[in-house]
Amino acid sequence: MSPTRKNKLPPVPEQKGTTAIIRQLVKNLDSELKDYASNEINNKVFELLSVRHKEEIVASALLNFCDAEELKPFQAELIKMHAHLERNAKKMIILFDGRDASGKGGTIRAVTRYMNAKGYRVEALGKPTEEQRTELHMKRYIERFPHAGEIVLFDRSWYNRAMVEPVMGFCTDEQYKRFLHKVTTYEESFIQDAGKTILLKLYFSVTKEEQARRFERRKNDPLRQWKLSEVDLQAQELWNEFTEKKKILLQKTHTKTTPWWIVRSDNKHLARLETMKLILNSVRYVGRSRSLDFSPNPEIVIPGDKELRIMLKQEREFGVPLS
Repeated sequence: MSPTRKNKLPPVPEQKGTTAIIRQLVKNLDSELKDYASNEINNKVFELLSVRHKEEIVASALLNFCDAEELKPFQAELIKMHAHLERNAKKMIILFDGRDASGKGGTIRAVTRYMNAKGYRVEALGKPTEEQRTELHMKRYIERFPHAGEIVLFDRSWYNRAMVEPVMGFCTDEQYKRFLHKVTTYEESFIQDAGKTILLKLYFSVTKEEQARRFERRKNDPLRQWKLSEVDLQAQELWNEFTEKKKILLQKTHTKTTPWWIVRSDNKHLARLETMKLILNSVRYVGRSRSLDFSPNPEIVIPGDKELRIMLKQEREFGVPLS
């Protein structure tokens, strides 16, 4: 590299977030580095990073490594569990519901990362067609239920009818009430399938402040902008309306047979770890590790009836539930 070119390089931008620091630096250097090989670019960027930035990057890399290593034993257990389901021709349905930007998609990717792709499906249904609008609401979900030995993970489920649809005006009040009245009856019929079907209902709960931070990141990151939807853009303004629907959801559809589990998801890593534990604890399978701690963290995993009591207490104290 020529010394004249080196003198023209801009200073390192002072921004929060190690990824943002590197991205902005490379962007600033783009015109200066086009003629260089990638290893030369890496060296140049590293030279320009301050000591503090280098320490932050190393700390971040170590933290990510430790988080990934903590998940791996549980991901290995998920493989064992899935093999048990296959041997016994059992089926598993896992619902990932909750607020927008609550980490559902990232948790699904962590859960399925090492699983045999032939043995599971992730279903994220879009808007119903005109024909589907005339049919039973549950029908298009039932059509995607698992076969024997298969796991289906719904990234949002039929419970859209209890949350997003009534808040956004996508269903009538009559349709909403009818769904709440009938849904647990349908679910009980699924799990009475000679004990072959396991249903796990997960609600991911993120704070309003963390949701706003994640939305802001989506707006500014071209790799995440596709995640922004019509509902996302109104989620903050309609926070209390969604909270009220969550309360009613727990009142009407949390039962002993088909309970809800609330997953506090401000900390994405802990949410993923505890979700794996919930899944593993829902099945008795051969070869379960005796050294791992499968106990749920009570700060992260809340039974639906307990969450409802928390919300009702908040409502008495503050006028509205906070979660």
